[in-house]
Amino acid sequence: MNLSLFDQFMSPTLLGMPLIILSMMFTWFLFPNQTNQWLVNRFSSLQLWLLCNFTKQLFSPINFNGHKWSLLLASLMLFLISMNLLGLLPYTFTPTTQLSLNLGLAIPLWLATVLMGLRNQPTTALGHLLPEGTPTLLIPILVLIETISLFIRPLALGVRLTANLTAGHLLIQLISTATFMLLPLMPMISTLTMMILFLLTLLEMAVAMIQAYVFVLLLSLYLQENV
Repeated sequence: MNLSLFDQFMSPTLLGMPLIILSMMFTWFLFPNQTNQWLVNRFSSLQLWLLCNFTKQLFSPINFNGHKWSLLLASLMLFLISMNLLGLLPYTFTPTTQLSLNLGLAIPLWLATVLMGLRNQPTTALGHLLPEGTPTLLIPILVLIETISLFIRPLALGVRLTANLTAGHLLIQLISTATFMLLPLMPMISTLTMMILFLLTLLEMAVAMIQAYVFVLLLSLYLQENV
């Protein structure tokens, strides 16, 4: 039974082609066509409004040198939201439930912020490892603790995104299985579980967007410390 629950995290294929490729092609409809008009339609206007507000909120506490990351972080935000939401469709695969992908995104971006801080302001970057006013006897211990916490950051980024999405998908799988099993036996109970499944699906859509925002927000906080 445990193996069948985790089979949903395997990429389904059709005629040898992964279905996630077909589902990813639907995201191309989000890109507006190039025209000579200022505004194409309401949907593109909503996209521009959301992106502008997102970048304004994310980079308002960051100085001007960190604004170069705006395009990268905005693109990462859209990528994570697209991958998380596409995984809720039937017969698709959620790449962000794989720890390898999330760590592959978290580690290089975290390392880039750390290296940029060491290059531009090495004294301030190294000063984060030792709080001001620390007693002399506690300096080696605190430096060791802060160093460990620094290297745990990318691991926490990847594990948080993986764990939240995996737990939500497992809950949906369990409740949907219970719904189909109870349908011929207890239709009323099956209807109740179906309503719970619908509400859980709405919750997972919110979690998919929130976790993408949290991932990018934490990266912006790491960037803020090093610019």
